[in-house]
Amino acid sequence: MDEALIRIEGTAGRITLNRPKALNALTHGICLATEAALKLWADDPAVKLVILDGAGERAFCAGGDIAQVYHAGRAGDYALGRDFWRDEYRMNAMLAAYPKPIVSLMHGFVMGGGVGYGCHVRHRVVGESTQMAMPECGIGLIPDVGGTLLLARAPGRLGLHLGLTGARFGAGDAIQAGFADHFIPEADWPALIAELNETGDAALVAARAQPAPAAPLAAAQGEIDALYDAPGRGAAYVNAVFERLAQAQADWAEPARKAIARNSPLSMASTAELIRALGPDDGIEAALAQEFRWTWRSMDRGDFLEGVRAQIIDKDRNPRWQHAGITEPTMEEVAAMLAPLGADELTFQEGRQ
Repeated sequence: MDEALIRIEGTAGRITLNRPKALNALTHGICLATEAALKLWADDPAVKLVILDGAGERAFCAGGDIAQVYHAGRAGDYALGRDFWRDEYRMNAMLAAYPKPIVSLMHGFVMGGGVGYGCHVRHRVVGESTQMAMPECGIGLIPDVGGTLLLARAPGRLGLHLGLTGARFGAGDAIQAGFADHFIPEADWPALIAELNETGDAALVAARAQPAPAAPLAAAQGEIDALYDAPGRGAAYVNAVFERLAQAQADWAEPARKAIARNSPLSMASTAELIRALGPDDGIEAALAQEFRWTWRSMDRGDFLEGVRAQIIDKDRNPRWQHAGITEPTMEEVAAMLAPLGADELTFQEGRQ
């Protein structure tokens, strides 16, 4: 069975992630095939737009398929993961800068790599089943695939809350946070796809949009901004937020505090720095380049292998992070994770390594 169904229907290039039993988790092969299709269609006058969706009822894409990366890393092979991330990030950049309209239809779980696949394009659709998250700090990684840029651009301090805690959010909050553009009931998606295939007119997406569902996090924006407007950098900032959450009365504060207590201290300290370092003029390539420096080192210097072991392989949910407490990672350690890679830096031009 093909991992992704890539074809042309009418005027539309279609890519359907086709691993429903694995919640359409991205593989290295899917990333390479997606990039190849996008390159081919960019110069094809018959293709007016591209549609991305996922097979099955449960997920558009629940993240990257990292089990193989884990097993290779445990054996001392870091190249497999580094090559996967390099090509995935290049695909993310291509999706964001594509010259033709891309429509993503994101149902069910949309997490991690799924956010990178569907949330950088021009026309981003969510439905009633959509559940998004950037949960990487829980597996000893950072919000990557351009996620730091989305989080940095979210209103107020909402991105810091979502990045540090990995909290899930539905369709209304996805639109409020800038991860999606339009809400369309999922029962209407087949008709929309048929119209897009026939007309090649991406403006139909906005025309078919309906009012979004409630956005609980948006309603709590003032409280989130106040609690996350804390002093300090890196681990000191994360700890200041943690202490504020312990005193807060909002119903979302306690789950946020518990998430920070169990996530990787180094990942959270680094995430806070990455999100706050991105300025208004920084684009996706700047974000991806910084993320790649961190993920390139994540297996030998970070908590990634231990986080995947605890959450996905052994499933004991008891990771033994290299830092026992939130305050332990130093700014020097964070800076070392984000230092330039020299010849290994992520590049985006043709003829790249």
